[in-house]
Amino acid sequence: MPRITASRIRSGATRLFAPLLAGATYARLLHLVVGWIFAGVILLIYPGTYHRSLGEIVVKAVVLDVVLLALVALIPAARRAEGVQARLLLVPDREEDIGVEPSRTWADRRRTAGWLIGRTLLGSVIGFVTTFGILSGFFDRLTGPDAARYLVLAPVLLFGYGWLVVGAGRLQLAMAERLLGSSPAERLAEAELRAERLLERNRLARELHDSIGHALTVTVLQAGAAREVGDPAFVARALEVIEETGRQAMEDLERTLVLLRETRPGGGPADPAGAGAGTAGIGAMGGGTAGAGTGGAGTATEQPGIDQLPALFDTARAAGSPVEARIEVSAGAVPGVLSRESYRIVQEGVTNALKYAPGELVGVRIAVRDGQLELRCANRLVAVPGRTGGARKGGKGLRGIRERAVLLGGEAVAGPSGPAPGAGAGAAGGSAAGAVGGPQAGDGAEWVLQVRLPLRLGS
Repeated sequence: MPRITASRIRSGATRLFAPLLAGATYARLLHLVVGWIFAGVILLIYPGTYHRSLGEIVVKAVVLDVVLLALVALIPAARRAEGVQARLLLVPDREEDIGVEPSRTWADRRRTAGWLIGRTLLGSVIGFVTTFGILSGFFDRLTGPDAARYLVLAPVLLFGYGWLVVGAGRLQLAMAERLLGSSPAERLAEAELRAERLLERNRLARELHDSIGHALTVTVLQAGAAREVGDPAFVARALEVIEETGRQAMEDLERTLVLLRETRPGGGPADPAGAGAGTAGIGAMGGGTAGAGTGGAGTATEQPGIDQLPALFDTARAAGSPVEARIEVSAGAVPGVLSRESYRIVQEGVTNALKYAPGELVGVRIAVRDGQLELRCANRLVAVPGRTGGARKGGKGLRGIRERAVLLGGEAVAGPSGPAPGAGAGAAGGSAAGAVGGPQAGDGAEWVLQVRLPLRLGS
């Protein structure tokens, strides 16, 4: 048996009396009284109380109240007004649990009618107890001949009445959260909307990482090479590539801004065609033809595909890394989304090669095998100062490739010496593991990125 201590007594007293002194309790009582006043006014107008039995008064008053409240619930703004009032007077822990949107469906109107009727009924009960039980009945006895006897019971009755008000207020708050809050379908829709917005933000971050990361990599390599080489012609060519790369990066930013402007407040793209592109995202580096100030919104959101890969390879060659590309598929033979995503994947593979193996040959092969689009990007592992064995950490780029492949129903792996997809040698999201204990820089090994994407989802 637990010991009864002073702290336990104080804790129990706090739990008993704190709700009776809380401001929320009296705000909720005011909310309850509003329902009682409504029912009382209707009762005085019809059926009235003169020369009528209690049963007749109750039946007619209840029927009339229900009809009037049901009619009020048909007004869309009634739900909003009730939600605002409930937030102010019922003091919920989280205001968003009580909606303040107008009725949009018949289900909303039915729930609003249930709330109005329940609120009025509960308020009428509390009002009846307050008026006839406390104000009229009990206080009349306190002023009568037996006042001393009832005075002893006054604290107990007031304590009980206080907890009745506390319980009724909590019950009304629960009703408001259930009937004025979001329905299960609305909560599911809100969760889907939040997930859609999160995916949209992740997609934009991934697209910017791919395009701007490629531009910065090329710019840094060109600037470094121009500083080391004293040939004026080479320096002029490097500056030209830097200028062109910077201009294309600005075009990518313009496409991102256009996409953000065309996004509805709900988080989805305003253009169904844009939504159909799914994760294809914004335009890319090295192949975009639309840019800031050169076209309207119709061209600023154009996105490069497989047919624009040669321009990407030219940019890599200008950065000092030869590219040997075999594209054994025409752009028209690949669905638009697949073509755009393939461009992004190859772009990230080439960017990684420029970053981790500058000046080395980059081999790219794109072909269709057994109903799948196969992408392969390889370069020789080289020792880079500050990096052990040329090992690469699985960063955002490789993780983005894996996400793209999974969304399209495919798979992607990256690691030394070209592991086959599905072999588990270094997933694209964390390829550093594939390099540990594997072939090291200087022994002729290659770093290979391989991706397989089905031409048809589910194939």
